[in-house]
Amino acid sequence: MLDRSLRSVLSRPLEATAAAIDRPWISPDGLTITGLVLGVGSAVAAGFQLWWVALALWLVSRVADGLDGTLARRRRRRVTEDAAPPPSHAGGFLDITADFVAYGATVVGVAFGATTGYGAPWWPFLLVLLAYYINGTAFLAFSSIAERSGRTIDDGRSLSFLGRIAEGTETIVVHSLWLILPFWAWQIALIWAVFVAVSATQRIVAGYRALR
Repeated sequence: MLDRSLRSVLSRPLEATAAAIDRPWISPDGLTITGLVLGVGSAVAAGFQLWWVALALWLVSRVADGLDGTLARRRRRRVTEDAAPPPSHAGGFLDITADFVAYGATVVGVAFGATTGYGAPWWPFLLVLLAYYINGTAFLAFSSIAERSGRTIDDGRSLSFLGRIAEGTETIVVHSLWLILPFWAWQIALIWAVFVAVSATQRIVAGYRALR
């Protein structure tokens, strides 16, 4: 829901940062892997109830996740200007895979830390993972079929993304809230599972209508 607005706000800072780090030894894929490692590290820290460490790692991992695409697009523009062969789509594949791993790992890490530290129940976090599974299936299936049928949605990302109420921005915020308020983590998880489930339903309906 907020991704487009946030991208417009952060586009200039991200472009400036990407220009500053645009060095031969720094690659978009390297930033993606860095974000993944930091995201998994955040999950591990949350599991050990190192909440502020987990929050710092999580936020830095999301910055790296935002920079990888910005740097890739910057280099793609330069490649186009130089009339060189176009880049592959491997980076986009790596990026979405890393996001799914980081999101899922964080849910598990927060669940473990909250259940052991605050006696929170497991089932709200399981509902979040189920909602993530359905939501991810819907938009990945739509992106694949849309590509084959010539009905892609081009918003600068690697996939045809059906934006709805639960997108990347909301996910970052909610995962941050878990780490700031771990004693309320399971209640936040329950509300978030509902939001993601509604978003998944919206994507299923919108994707079906778009592909008819």
